[in-house]
Amino acid sequence: MSEHIYKHIRLTGSSKVSSDEAVKNAITKASETVKHINWFKVLETRGQVENNEIQYWQVTVEVGFRLKD
Repeated sequence: MSEHIYKHIRLTGSSKVSSDEAVKNAITKASETVKHINWFKVLETRGQVENNEIQYWQVTVEVGFRLKD
């Protein structure tokens, strides 16, 4: 069994639609340059309100990826 080393980074994604989409947007963008993403953990969820309606979701996630062997 091989041992792996993981690195963690924090990302903040945003979306007009939902908090789930904000997470997906952050991970999708990061995956363009970060390889071997294995997991994420939601650290913070917040949003912007205008005229009593949610305008944007922002979600900060910690993302773990395996360093190349």
